[in-house]
Amino acid sequence: MSVFLILTWDLSHLRGISPSPGVATGLFADTSNSTHVASQIHESFRAAEGDELFLRVTAFKVKQPKYLRECLFFPLLIGAFCLSLVFLYMWGEGKNDYNNFDWYSYGNLGFWFLWSLVILIVAAILFTYISLLLVLAMCLLAEGQQLYLHWSHKIGTFLVLGFSIACLFALGALWGDHWKTVRLSFQITAPYLHIGAIAIMVLLSWPVALHAIRADKKVIQVVIIGPYLAILLFLFLIPLGMYSPCIREMGTLGPKPALIGHRGAPMLAPENTEMSFQKTIEHGGDGLETDVTISYDGVPFLMHDTTLKRTTNIKEVYPNETDQNAALFSWDTLQKLNAGTWFLKADQNQAVNQSIYKLSDFLRLADSHNKLVIFDLYRPPEKHPYRNSWISRILAVILKESGIRPHLVLWLNNNVRSFVQSVAPGFQHTMGSKEPVEDLLKNNIVKLNLVYTDMSSEDIRKYAEANITTNLYVVNEPWLFSLAWCAGAHSVTTNTVHLLKNLSQPLFLMTPQQYNIMWILTDMVSVLLISLIFALHWWRERNFSCCAHDSNPVLESGTYNKFRTELSDMPAALA
Repeated sequence: MSVFLILTWDLSHLRGISPSPGVATGLFADTSNSTHVASQIHESFRAAEGDELFLRVTAFKVKQPKYLRECLFFPLLIGAFCLSLVFLYMWGEGKNDYNNFDWYSYGNLGFWFLWSLVILIVAAILFTYISLLLVLAMCLLAEGQQLYLHWSHKIGTFLVLGFSIACLFALGALWGDHWKTVRLSFQITAPYLHIGAIAIMVLLSWPVALHAIRADKKVIQVVIIGPYLAILLFLFLIPLGMYSPCIREMGTLGPKPALIGHRGAPMLAPENTEMSFQKTIEHGGDGLETDVTISYDGVPFLMHDTTLKRTTNIKEVYPNETDQNAALFSWDTLQKLNAGTWFLKADQNQAVNQSIYKLSDFLRLADSHNKLVIFDLYRPPEKHPYRNSWISRILAVILKESGIRPHLVLWLNNNVRSFVQSVAPGFQHTMGSKEPVEDLLKNNIVKLNLVYTDMSSEDIRKYAEANITTNLYVVNEPWLFSLAWCAGAHSVTTNTVHLLKNLSQPLFLMTPQQYNIMWILTDMVSVLLISLIFALHWWRERNFSCCAHDSNPVLESGTYNKFRTELSDMPAALA
Protein backbone atom coordinates (compact mmCIF):
# COMPACT_ATOMS: atom_id res chain seq x y z
CA MET A 1 0.00 0.00 0.00
CA SER A 2 1.23 3.53 -0.75
CA VAL A 3 -0.15 6.65 0.99
CA PHE A 4 -1.00 9.79 -0.96
CA LEU A 5 -1.53 13.18 0.68
CA ILE A 6 -3.62 16.06 -0.57
CA LEU A 7 -2.44 19.27 1.08
CA THR A 8 -4.58 22.41 0.84
CA TRP A 9 -3.23 25.74 2.03
CA ASP A 10 -4.73 29.19 2.44
CA LEU A 11 -2.84 31.85 0.47
CA SER A 12 -5.01 34.87 1.31
CA HIS A 13 -2.69 36.35 3.96
CA LEU A 14 0.67 35.83 2.37
CA ARG A 15 2.75 38.88 1.57
CA GLY A 16 3.76 39.24 -2.02
CA ILE A 17 0.63 37.41 -3.19
CA SER A 18 -2.70 38.85 -4.30
CA PRO A 19 -4.82 39.90 -1.29
CA SER A 20 -7.90 38.20 -2.67
CA PRO A 21 -8.68 34.92 -0.98
CA GLY A 22 -7.29 31.91 -2.75
CA VAL A 23 -6.64 28.25 -2.29
CA ALA A 24 -3.85 26.12 -3.70
CA THR A 25 -3.70 22.34 -3.58
CA GLY A 26 -0.68 20.05 -3.78
CA LEU A 27 -0.53 16.24 -4.26
CA PHE A 28 2.42 14.41 -2.75
CA ALA A 29 2.66 10.73 -3.50
CA ASP A 30 5.24 9.52 -0.97
CA THR A 31 4.64 10.47 2.65
CA SER A 32 7.80 8.72 3.78
CA ASN A 33 9.69 11.55 2.14
CA SER A 34 8.04 14.24 4.24
CA THR A 35 11.24 16.26 4.46
CA HIS A 36 11.14 16.63 0.70
CA VAL A 37 7.47 17.76 0.94
CA ALA A 38 8.37 20.37 3.51
CA SER A 39 11.21 21.70 1.39
CA GLN A 40 8.88 21.97 -1.62
CA ILE A 41 6.39 24.02 0.41
CA HIS A 42 9.19 26.20 1.72
CA GLU A 43 10.53 26.83 -1.78
CA SER A 44 7.06 27.71 -3.07
CA PHE A 45 6.44 30.29 -0.40
CA ARG A 46 9.86 31.56 0.57
CA ALA A 47 8.62 35.06 -0.36
CA ALA A 48 5.98 34.87 2.36
CA GLU A 49 8.25 35.81 5.23
CA GLY A 50 6.54 36.10 8.59
CA ASP A 51 3.21 34.55 7.59
CA GLU A 52 1.72 31.22 8.45
CA LEU A 53 0.53 28.37 6.28
CA PHE A 54 -2.72 26.74 7.25
CA LEU A 55 -2.68 23.19 6.00
CA ARG A 56 -5.40 20.65 5.62
CA VAL A 57 -4.10 17.14 5.11
CA THR A 58 -6.21 14.44 3.52
CA ALA A 59 -4.86 10.93 3.05
CA PHE A 60 -5.93 7.93 1.05
CA LYS A 61 -4.23 4.62 0.31
CA VAL A 62 -3.57 3.05 -3.04
CA LYS A 63 -2.43 -0.54 -3.58
CA GLN A 64 1.08 -0.72 -4.89
CA PRO A 65 2.76 -4.16 -5.16
CA LYS A 66 6.17 -2.59 -5.74
CA TYR A 67 6.09 -1.00 -2.30
CA LEU A 68 5.43 -4.38 -0.69
CA ARG A 69 8.29 -5.93 -2.61
CA GLU A 70 10.63 -3.21 -1.40
CA CYS A 71 9.55 -3.78 2.21
CA LEU A 72 10.21 -7.49 1.90
CA PHE A 73 13.67 -6.93 0.41
CA PHE A 74 15.15 -5.44 3.60
CA PRO A 75 15.02 -8.75 5.54
CA LEU A 76 16.69 -10.37 2.53
CA LEU A 77 19.45 -7.80 2.75
CA ILE A 78 19.93 -8.54 6.45
CA GLY A 79 20.02 -12.29 5.73
CA ALA A 80 22.70 -11.82 3.06
CA PHE A 81 24.78 -9.73 5.47
CA CYS A 82 24.52 -12.28 8.30
CA LEU A 83 25.37 -15.28 6.12
CA SER A 84 28.30 -13.52 4.46
CA LEU A 85 29.60 -12.51 7.91
CA VAL A 86 29.34 -16.10 9.17
CA PHE A 87 31.16 -17.50 6.15
CA LEU A 88 33.87 -14.84 6.21
CA TYR A 89 34.53 -15.55 9.89
CA MET A 90 34.60 -19.30 9.32
CA TRP A 91 36.88 -19.09 6.32
CA GLY A 92 39.15 -16.52 7.97
CA GLU A 93 39.56 -18.67 11.07
CA GLY A 94 40.16 -21.70 8.86
CA LYS A 95 43.35 -20.19 7.44
CA ASN A 96 45.31 -22.75 9.42
CA ASP A 97 43.97 -25.47 7.11
CA TYR A 98 44.22 -23.69 3.76
CA ASN A 99 46.95 -26.10 2.74
CA ASN A 100 44.60 -29.05 3.31
CA PHE A 101 41.92 -27.38 1.20
CA ASP A 102 44.39 -26.70 -1.60
CA TRP A 103 45.48 -30.33 -1.39
CA TYR A 104 41.87 -31.41 -1.78
CA SER A 105 41.53 -29.16 -4.83
CA TYR A 106 44.78 -30.49 -6.25
CA GLY A 107 43.58 -34.07 -5.91
CA ASN A 108 40.37 -33.30 -7.79
CA LEU A 109 41.59 -30.80 -10.39
CA GLY A 110 45.04 -32.20 -11.07
CA PHE A 111 46.94 -28.91 -10.76
CA TRP A 112 48.11 -26.82 -7.82
CA PHE A 113 46.56 -23.42 -7.16
CA LEU A 114 45.86 -21.31 -4.06
CA TRP A 115 42.08 -21.59 -4.27
CA SER A 116 41.78 -20.97 -0.54
CA LEU A 117 43.24 -17.47 -0.89
CA VAL A 118 40.98 -16.68 -3.85
CA ILE A 119 37.89 -17.65 -1.85
CA LEU A 120 39.04 -15.49 1.08
CA ILE A 121 39.48 -12.44 -1.16
CA VAL A 122 36.10 -12.94 -2.85
CA ALA A 123 34.36 -13.42 0.51
CA ALA A 124 35.96 -10.24 1.90
CA ILE A 125 34.93 -8.19 -1.15
CA LEU A 126 31.33 -9.44 -1.08
CA PHE A 127 31.04 -8.84 2.66
CA THR A 128 32.36 -5.28 2.29
CA TYR A 129 29.85 -4.62 -0.49
CA ILE A 130 26.83 -5.98 1.38
CA SER A 131 27.92 -4.14 4.56
CA LEU A 132 27.98 -0.79 2.76
CA LEU A 133 24.62 -1.55 1.19
CA LEU A 134 23.13 -2.40 4.59
CA VAL A 135 24.52 0.78 6.17
CA LEU A 136 22.89 2.83 3.39
CA ALA A 137 19.59 0.99 3.90
CA MET A 138 19.71 1.60 7.66
CA CYS A 139 20.33 5.30 7.11
CA LEU A 140 17.36 5.55 4.77
CA LEU A 141 15.04 3.67 7.10
CA ALA A 142 16.23 5.64 10.12
CA GLU A 143 15.04 8.81 8.38
CA GLY A 144 11.73 7.28 7.35
CA GLN A 145 12.68 6.75 3.72
CA GLN A 146 11.58 3.78 1.65
CA LEU A 147 14.20 1.36 0.36
CA TYR A 148 14.28 1.47 -3.44
CA LEU A 149 17.42 -0.40 -4.45
CA HIS A 150 18.69 -0.25 -7.97
CA TRP A 151 18.26 -3.52 -9.88
CA SER A 152 22.04 -4.01 -9.95
CA HIS A 153 22.19 -3.92 -6.14
CA LYS A 154 19.34 -6.41 -5.93
CA ILE A 155 21.30 -8.77 -8.18
CA GLY A 156 24.37 -8.14 -6.01
CA THR A 157 22.41 -9.02 -2.86
CA PHE A 158 21.21 -12.30 -4.38
CA LEU A 159 24.80 -13.01 -5.51
CA VAL A 160 26.15 -12.54 -1.97
CA LEU A 161 23.33 -14.66 -0.55
CA GLY A 162 23.87 -17.48 -3.06
CA PHE A 163 27.65 -17.45 -2.67
CA SER A 164 27.45 -17.61 1.13
CA ILE A 165 24.87 -20.39 1.20
CA ALA A 166 26.74 -22.46 -1.39
CA CYS A 167 30.06 -22.09 0.43
CA LEU A 168 28.59 -22.92 3.84
CA PHE A 169 26.89 -25.99 2.40
CA ALA A 170 30.12 -27.09 0.68
CA LEU A 171 32.08 -26.65 3.92
CA GLY A 172 29.61 -28.78 5.82
CA ALA A 173 29.49 -31.51 3.17
CA LEU A 174 33.15 -31.71 2.13
CA TRP A 175 35.12 -30.41 5.09
CA GLY A 176 33.24 -31.33 8.23
CA ASP A 177 36.30 -31.04 10.48
CA HIS A 178 36.39 -27.32 9.75
CA TRP A 179 33.48 -26.85 12.15
CA LYS A 180 35.74 -28.13 14.92
CA THR A 181 38.23 -25.39 14.06
CA VAL A 182 35.48 -22.78 14.31
CA ARG A 183 34.41 -24.07 17.72
CA LEU A 184 38.01 -23.90 18.92
CA SER A 185 38.32 -20.35 17.63
CA PHE A 186 35.48 -19.24 19.88
CA GLN A 187 37.65 -20.09 22.89
CA ILE A 188 39.99 -17.33 21.73
CA THR A 189 37.73 -14.83 19.96
CA ALA A 190 34.51 -15.08 22.02
CA PRO A 191 35.41 -12.23 24.45
CA TYR A 192 36.09 -9.92 21.52
CA LEU A 193 33.12 -11.11 19.45
CA HIS A 194 31.01 -10.27 22.50
CA ILE A 195 32.27 -6.66 22.42
CA GLY A 196 31.60 -6.46 18.68
CA ALA A 197 28.05 -7.77 19.11
CA ILE A 198 27.34 -5.22 21.85
CA ALA A 199 28.67 -2.44 19.58
CA ILE A 200 26.32 -3.53 16.80
CA MET A 201 23.38 -3.48 19.22
CA VAL A 202 24.29 0.07 20.22
CA LEU A 203 24.23 1.13 16.56
CA LEU A 204 20.92 -0.62 16.02
CA SER A 205 19.40 1.22 18.96
CA TRP A 206 19.11 4.37 16.81
CA PRO A 207 16.56 3.06 14.25
CA VAL A 208 14.89 0.87 16.91
CA ALA A 209 14.32 3.86 19.19
CA LEU A 210 13.20 6.06 16.29
CA HIS A 211 10.51 3.69 15.03
CA ALA A 212 9.41 2.57 18.49
CA ILE A 213 8.84 6.12 19.76
CA ARG A 214 7.02 7.15 16.59
CA ALA A 215 4.73 4.12 16.74
CA ASP A 216 1.23 5.17 17.84
CA LYS A 217 0.22 1.80 19.33
CA LYS A 218 1.66 0.08 22.37
CA VAL A 219 1.54 -3.30 20.63
CA ILE A 220 3.77 -2.04 17.83
CA GLN A 221 6.21 -0.58 20.35
CA VAL A 222 6.39 -3.90 22.19
CA VAL A 223 6.93 -5.78 18.92
CA ILE A 224 9.84 -3.46 18.06
CA ILE A 225 11.50 -3.11 21.46
CA GLY A 226 10.80 -6.60 22.90
CA PRO A 227 13.06 -8.70 20.62
CA TYR A 228 15.75 -6.02 20.74
CA LEU A 229 15.88 -6.03 24.54
CA ALA A 230 15.77 -9.85 24.64
CA ILE A 231 18.83 -10.11 22.37
CA LEU A 232 20.60 -7.38 24.33
CA LEU A 233 19.98 -9.15 27.64
CA PHE A 234 21.25 -12.42 26.17
CA LEU A 235 24.47 -10.70 25.05
CA PHE A 236 24.91 -9.11 28.47
CA LEU A 237 24.73 -12.49 30.20
CA ILE A 238 26.48 -14.75 27.67
CA PRO A 239 29.95 -14.28 29.27
CA LEU A 240 28.66 -16.27 32.27
CA GLY A 241 28.87 -19.42 30.12
CA MET A 242 32.05 -18.49 28.26
CA TYR A 243 35.22 -20.60 28.55
CA SER A 244 38.73 -19.89 27.35
CA PRO A 245 41.95 -21.55 28.60
CA CYS A 246 43.70 -18.23 27.93
CA ILE A 247 41.66 -16.56 30.68
CA ARG A 248 43.67 -17.75 33.64
CA GLU A 249 45.38 -16.57 36.81
CA MET A 250 48.90 -15.18 36.69
CA GLY A 251 51.62 -17.80 37.08
CA THR A 252 49.50 -20.76 35.95
CA LEU A 253 50.62 -20.75 32.30
CA GLY A 254 52.82 -23.68 31.30
CA PRO A 255 56.03 -23.52 29.23
CA LYS A 256 55.92 -22.62 25.56
CA PRO A 257 55.33 -25.68 23.34
CA ALA A 258 58.31 -26.99 21.37
CA LEU A 259 58.17 -26.36 17.60
CA ILE A 260 58.55 -29.23 15.13
CA GLY A 261 58.97 -28.20 11.51
CA HIS A 262 56.36 -29.87 9.30
CA ARG A 263 58.36 -31.12 6.27
CA GLY A 264 60.90 -28.56 7.39
CA ALA A 265 59.94 -24.96 6.71
CA PRO A 266 57.65 -25.24 3.66
CA MET A 267 56.81 -21.52 3.79
CA LEU A 268 60.47 -20.67 3.26
CA ALA A 269 61.88 -23.52 1.15
CA PRO A 270 60.76 -26.53 -0.94
CA GLU A 271 59.23 -29.07 1.43
CA ASN A 272 61.16 -32.20 2.47
CA THR A 273 64.45 -30.88 1.10
CA GLU A 274 67.74 -30.22 2.87
CA MET A 275 67.16 -26.48 2.45
CA SER A 276 63.77 -26.74 4.16
CA PHE A 277 65.16 -28.52 7.22
CA GLN A 278 68.10 -26.12 7.41
CA LYS A 279 65.65 -23.22 7.52
CA THR A 280 63.84 -24.83 10.44
CA ILE A 281 67.10 -25.24 12.31
CA GLU A 282 68.12 -21.63 11.54
CA HIS A 283 64.86 -20.31 13.02
CA GLY A 284 65.22 -22.30 16.23
CA GLY A 285 62.94 -25.26 15.61
CA ASP A 286 63.09 -28.03 18.19
CA GLY A 287 62.34 -30.94 15.88
CA LEU A 288 61.82 -32.05 12.28
CA GLU A 289 58.87 -33.91 10.76
CA THR A 290 58.86 -35.66 7.40
CA ASP A 291 57.35 -38.46 5.25
CA VAL A 292 59.29 -41.56 4.24
CA THR A 293 58.85 -43.96 1.35
CA ILE A 294 61.22 -46.52 -0.19
CA SER A 295 62.62 -46.58 -3.71
CA TYR A 296 62.36 -49.68 -5.87
CA ASP A 297 65.92 -50.66 -4.96
CA GLY A 298 65.43 -50.17 -1.21
CA VAL A 299 66.64 -46.63 -0.49
CA PRO A 300 64.33 -44.77 1.96
CA PHE A 301 63.77 -41.16 0.83
CA LEU A 302 61.55 -38.23 1.77
CA MET A 303 58.36 -37.71 -0.22
CA HIS A 304 54.85 -36.84 0.89
CA ASP A 305 52.96 -37.34 -2.38
CA THR A 306 52.20 -40.65 -4.01
CA THR A 307 53.54 -39.25 -7.28
CA LEU A 308 56.41 -36.89 -8.12
CA LYS A 309 54.65 -34.39 -10.35
CA ARG A 310 53.91 -31.67 -7.74
CA THR A 311 57.30 -31.33 -6.07
CA THR A 312 59.76 -32.31 -8.84
CA ASN A 313 60.38 -31.60 -12.52
CA ILE A 314 59.39 -35.10 -13.63
CA LYS A 315 57.19 -33.62 -16.37
CA GLU A 316 60.34 -32.39 -18.08
CA VAL A 317 62.61 -35.35 -17.40
CA TYR A 318 60.18 -38.27 -17.65
CA PRO A 319 56.99 -36.84 -19.19
CA ASN A 320 55.43 -40.27 -19.71
CA GLU A 321 55.79 -41.34 -16.07
CA THR A 322 54.25 -38.44 -14.18
CA ASP A 323 51.50 -40.62 -12.69
CA GLN A 324 53.85 -43.41 -11.65
CA ASN A 325 54.05 -44.18 -7.93
CA ALA A 326 57.18 -42.57 -6.45
CA ALA A 327 58.20 -45.85 -4.79
CA LEU A 328 58.49 -47.58 -8.19
CA PHE A 329 61.49 -45.48 -9.27
CA SER A 330 65.06 -46.50 -8.54
CA TRP A 331 67.23 -44.22 -6.47
CA ASP A 332 69.49 -43.45 -9.46
CA THR A 333 66.43 -42.28 -11.38
CA LEU A 334 65.19 -40.16 -8.48
CA GLN A 335 68.55 -38.43 -8.18
CA LYS A 336 68.12 -37.02 -11.69
CA LEU A 337 65.07 -35.01 -10.64
CA ASN A 338 65.06 -31.48 -9.26
CA ALA A 339 62.96 -30.96 -6.11
CA GLY A 340 63.12 -27.16 -5.94
CA THR A 341 62.35 -25.54 -9.29
CA TRP A 342 58.61 -25.48 -8.52
CA PHE A 343 59.17 -23.30 -5.43
CA LEU A 344 58.48 -19.64 -6.13
CA LYS A 345 59.44 -17.87 -2.91
CA ALA A 346 62.64 -16.42 -1.45
CA ASP A 347 66.14 -17.83 -2.01
CA GLN A 348 65.19 -19.04 -5.46
CA ASN A 349 68.79 -19.64 -6.47
CA GLN A 350 69.31 -22.04 -3.58
CA ALA A 351 65.91 -23.68 -4.06
CA VAL A 352 66.52 -24.68 -7.67
CA ASN A 353 69.55 -26.73 -6.57
CA GLN A 354 67.57 -28.99 -4.24
CA SER A 355 67.23 -32.70 -4.92
CA ILE A 356 65.21 -35.50 -3.34
CA TYR A 357 66.52 -36.09 0.18
CA LYS A 358 67.59 -39.48 1.54
CA LEU A 359 66.35 -40.59 4.96
CA SER A 360 69.89 -41.33 6.14
CA ASP A 361 71.06 -37.79 5.28
CA PHE A 362 68.02 -36.33 7.01
CA LEU A 363 68.76 -38.29 10.21
CA ARG A 364 72.42 -37.25 10.23
CA LEU A 365 71.40 -33.61 9.91
CA ALA A 366 68.97 -33.91 12.83
CA ASP A 367 71.51 -35.70 15.00
CA SER A 368 74.22 -33.14 14.31
CA HIS A 369 71.90 -30.36 15.57
CA ASN A 370 70.31 -32.41 18.38
CA LYS A 371 66.81 -32.18 16.88
CA LEU A 372 63.91 -34.57 17.46
CA VAL A 373 62.57 -36.40 14.40
CA ILE A 374 59.12 -37.78 13.70
CA PHE A 375 57.96 -39.24 10.40
CA ASP A 376 55.07 -40.91 8.64
CA LEU A 377 56.06 -44.17 6.94
CA TYR A 378 54.40 -45.12 3.64
CA ARG A 379 54.20 -48.78 2.80
CA PRO A 380 55.33 -49.54 -0.78
CA PRO A 381 52.67 -50.60 -3.31
CA GLU A 382 52.02 -54.16 -4.35
CA LYS A 383 54.73 -55.94 -6.38
CA HIS A 384 57.35 -53.73 -4.71
CA PRO A 385 60.43 -55.73 -3.60
CA TYR A 386 60.22 -54.27 -0.07
CA ARG A 387 56.46 -54.54 0.27
CA ASN A 388 56.72 -56.88 3.27
CA SER A 389 60.08 -55.84 4.70
CA TRP A 390 59.79 -52.05 4.64
CA ILE A 391 59.85 -51.63 8.43
CA SER A 392 63.03 -53.70 8.74
CA ARG A 393 64.69 -51.73 5.96
CA ILE A 394 63.88 -48.39 7.58
CA LEU A 395 65.06 -49.60 10.98
CA ALA A 396 68.34 -50.67 9.43
CA VAL A 397 68.87 -47.16 8.04
CA ILE A 398 68.03 -45.54 11.39
CA LEU A 399 70.10 -47.83 13.60
CA LYS A 400 73.04 -48.73 11.37
CA GLU A 401 73.50 -46.20 8.58
CA SER A 402 72.54 -42.83 10.09
CA GLY A 403 74.04 -43.13 13.57
CA ILE A 404 71.31 -40.93 15.11
CA ARG A 405 70.91 -41.18 18.88
CA PRO A 406 67.79 -43.29 19.56
CA HIS A 407 66.19 -40.87 22.06
CA LEU A 408 65.80 -38.29 19.26
CA VAL A 409 63.48 -40.61 17.30
CA LEU A 410 59.72 -40.32 17.93
CA TRP A 411 58.49 -43.64 16.53
CA LEU A 412 54.93 -43.14 15.32
CA ASN A 413 54.13 -46.18 13.19
CA ASN A 414 51.97 -48.67 15.06
CA ASN A 415 52.84 -51.74 12.93
CA VAL A 416 54.88 -54.38 14.76
CA ARG A 417 55.47 -51.91 17.60
CA SER A 418 56.54 -54.67 20.00
CA PHE A 419 59.23 -55.76 17.51
CA VAL A 420 60.46 -52.18 17.13
CA GLN A 421 60.61 -51.78 20.92
CA SER A 422 62.72 -54.92 21.16
CA VAL A 423 65.30 -53.82 18.59
CA ALA A 424 65.23 -50.09 19.41
CA PRO A 425 64.33 -49.66 23.09
CA GLY A 426 65.67 -46.11 23.09
CA PHE A 427 63.02 -44.73 20.73
CA GLN A 428 60.32 -42.44 22.16
CA HIS A 429 57.23 -44.40 21.17
CA THR A 430 54.37 -42.20 20.05
CA MET A 431 50.68 -42.95 19.50
CA GLY A 432 48.60 -41.19 16.86
CA SER A 433 45.24 -41.33 18.65
CA LYS A 434 43.71 -40.93 22.09
CA GLU A 435 43.65 -44.13 24.13
CA PRO A 436 43.01 -44.96 27.79
CA VAL A 437 45.98 -44.06 29.96
CA GLU A 438 46.31 -47.66 31.13
CA ASP A 439 46.68 -48.96 27.56
CA LEU A 440 49.26 -46.31 26.70
CA LEU A 441 51.38 -47.11 29.73
CA LYS A 442 51.11 -50.82 28.99
CA ASN A 443 52.53 -50.24 25.50
CA ASN A 444 55.30 -47.92 26.78
CA ILE A 445 53.84 -44.88 24.97
CA VAL A 446 55.44 -41.62 26.11
CA LYS A 447 53.90 -39.15 23.64
CA LEU A 448 50.64 -38.59 21.75
CA ASN A 449 50.63 -37.09 18.26
CA LEU A 450 47.11 -35.68 17.77
CA VAL A 451 45.40 -33.57 15.16
CA TYR A 452 44.81 -30.14 16.68
CA THR A 453 41.01 -30.46 16.44
CA ASP A 454 41.27 -33.09 19.20
CA MET A 455 42.73 -30.46 21.52
CA SER A 456 41.38 -30.65 25.06
CA SER A 457 43.07 -29.05 28.06
CA GLU A 458 41.44 -31.63 30.31
CA ASP A 459 42.80 -34.58 28.28
CA ILE A 460 46.24 -33.00 27.98
CA ARG A 461 46.37 -32.54 31.74
CA LYS A 462 45.19 -36.12 32.33
CA TYR A 463 47.90 -37.57 30.08
CA ALA A 464 50.55 -35.27 31.55
CA GLU A 465 49.83 -36.64 35.03
CA ALA A 466 50.86 -40.06 33.63
CA ASN A 467 54.07 -38.55 32.12
CA ILE A 468 52.64 -38.74 28.59
CA THR A 469 53.26 -35.56 26.59
CA THR A 470 51.08 -34.27 23.76
CA ASN A 471 52.05 -33.00 20.30
CA LEU A 472 49.42 -31.27 18.13
CA TYR A 473 49.56 -31.01 14.34
CA VAL A 474 49.45 -29.00 12.09
CA VAL A 475 49.35 -25.69 13.99
CA ASN A 476 50.25 -22.69 11.82
CA GLU A 477 48.25 -19.68 12.98
CA PRO A 478 49.33 -17.62 16.04
CA TRP A 479 45.82 -17.75 17.56
CA LEU A 480 45.76 -21.55 17.34
CA PHE A 481 49.28 -21.85 18.73
CA SER A 482 48.24 -19.55 21.58
CA LEU A 483 45.27 -21.80 22.32
CA ALA A 484 47.52 -24.89 22.30
CA TRP A 485 49.93 -23.12 24.64
CA CYS A 486 47.15 -22.19 27.05
CA ALA A 487 45.70 -25.72 26.85
CA GLY A 488 49.04 -27.17 28.00
CA ALA A 489 50.33 -28.84 24.80
CA HIS A 490 54.00 -29.80 25.04
CA SER A 491 54.83 -29.41 21.33
CA VAL A 492 53.23 -28.62 17.98
CA THR A 493 54.04 -29.56 14.41
CA THR A 494 53.94 -26.42 12.27
CA ASN A 495 54.69 -24.94 8.85
CA THR A 496 55.54 -21.57 10.42
CA VAL A 497 58.40 -22.08 12.87
CA HIS A 498 59.79 -18.69 11.80
CA LEU A 499 56.60 -16.93 12.97
CA LEU A 500 55.67 -18.85 16.10
CA LYS A 501 59.21 -18.71 17.46
CA ASN A 502 58.77 -14.97 17.97
CA LEU A 503 55.74 -15.27 20.26
CA SER A 504 56.79 -14.52 23.85
CA GLN A 505 53.34 -15.23 25.30
CA PRO A 506 49.95 -16.42 24.02
CA LEU A 507 47.77 -13.94 22.21
CA PHE A 508 44.59 -12.86 24.07
CA LEU A 509 46.03 -13.95 27.42
CA MET A 510 44.29 -12.23 30.35
CA THR A 511 43.37 -12.84 33.96
CA PRO A 512 39.76 -13.45 35.06
CA GLN A 513 39.79 -10.07 36.81
CA GLN A 514 40.84 -8.29 33.60
CA TYR A 515 38.13 -10.04 31.64
CA ASN A 516 35.46 -9.20 34.23
CA ILE A 517 36.42 -5.54 34.07
CA MET A 518 36.26 -5.61 30.26
CA TRP A 519 32.88 -7.38 30.33
CA ILE A 520 31.24 -5.13 32.95
CA LEU A 521 32.66 -1.92 31.46
CA THR A 522 31.39 -2.89 27.99
CA ASP A 523 27.90 -3.59 29.32
CA MET A 524 27.76 -0.38 31.36
CA VAL A 525 28.92 1.85 28.51
CA SER A 526 26.46 0.21 26.11
CA VAL A 527 23.55 0.66 28.54
CA LEU A 528 24.45 4.34 28.93
CA LEU A 529 24.70 4.93 25.17
CA ILE A 530 21.48 3.06 24.39
CA SER A 531 19.63 4.98 27.13
CA LEU A 532 20.91 8.29 25.75
CA ILE A 533 19.81 7.37 22.23
CA PHE A 534 16.29 6.45 23.38
CA ALA A 535 16.10 9.63 25.49
CA LEU A 536 17.26 11.76 22.56
CA HIS A 537 14.57 10.38 20.26
CA TRP A 538 11.89 10.77 22.96
CA TRP A 539 12.93 14.36 23.63
CA ARG A 540 13.04 15.23 19.94
CA GLU A 541 9.59 13.82 19.24
CA ARG A 542 8.13 15.43 22.35
CA ASN A 543 9.69 18.80 21.50
CA PHE A 544 8.36 18.73 17.94
CA SER A 545 4.92 17.72 19.15
CA CYS A 546 4.81 20.63 21.61
CA CYS A 547 5.75 23.08 18.88
CA ALA A 548 3.04 21.85 16.54
CA HIS A 549 0.05 24.18 16.01
CA ASP A 550 -3.17 22.79 17.37
CA SER A 551 -5.05 24.57 14.53
CA ASN A 552 -3.39 22.36 11.96
CA PRO A 553 -5.68 19.37 11.42
CA VAL A 554 -3.49 16.35 10.88
CA LEU A 555 -4.03 12.61 10.96
CA GLU A 556 -2.84 10.84 14.13
CA SER A 557 -1.52 7.63 12.64
CA GLY A 558 2.13 6.72 13.16
CA THR A 559 2.82 7.07 9.44
CA TYR A 560 1.59 10.65 9.33
CA ASN A 561 2.88 11.60 12.78
CA LYS A 562 6.40 12.00 11.40
CA PHE A 563 5.02 14.08 8.55
CA ARG A 564 3.15 16.25 11.04
CA THR A 565 6.13 16.84 13.32
CA GLU A 566 8.42 17.84 10.50
CA LEU A 567 5.82 20.25 9.04
CA SER A 568 5.02 21.70 12.45
CA ASP A 569 8.11 23.86 12.25
CA MET A 570 7.16 25.31 8.84
CA PRO A 571 6.07 28.69 10.27
CA ALA A 572 9.41 29.03 12.03
CA ALA A 573 11.27 27.95 8.91
CA LEU A 574 9.44 30.49 6.79
CA ALA A 575 9.75 33.26 9.34
